[in-house]
Amino acid sequence: MGDQEKLYNLLKEAFLLLDFGDRQLFTHYNLTAPRFYALFHINQEPGILSSQLSSRMFCDKSNATRIIKGLEAEGYVERIPHETDGRSLRLYLTEEGTAVCQQVIAAHQAYNQTRLDCISEIEQGNLIQGLSLLNQRLQESLTEAQLI
Repeated sequence: MGDQEKLYNLLKEAFLLLDFGDRQLFTHYNLTAPRFYALFHINQEPGILSSQLSSRMFCDKSNATRIIKGLEAEGYVERIPHETDGRSLRLYLTEEGTAVCQQVIAAHQAYNQTRLDCISEIEQGNLIQGLSLLNQRLQESLTEAQLI
């Protein structure tokens, strides 16, 4: 097995472990990972359009709509018609949605600190630099694949 294959397998395993831990954490707040990330993105960008949210979450518009409707039914999100485009809806967190989102973000940050404290600051800097380059290349390859 070559170094690139080892690297890929380690990245994939790290992703799966992080994702599994995240799902366990979010369950304590009656959230799934997609619902948490929808809340997170709406919190980061109040008034985001559902089409923008689907792009940020790497899912299709119908899946984003299903997630939004579920969060709306929970009382966490409200959809308000766009001021100039009658077909678009802006997404905002309700007071309850904001409170839940802030609570889960704080728990997620604390959990990540615990999970990543085995890596020194220098090693973290190297990982950030390397993974940033990798993510840029992965994004470029996705864009190139869409052009074919």
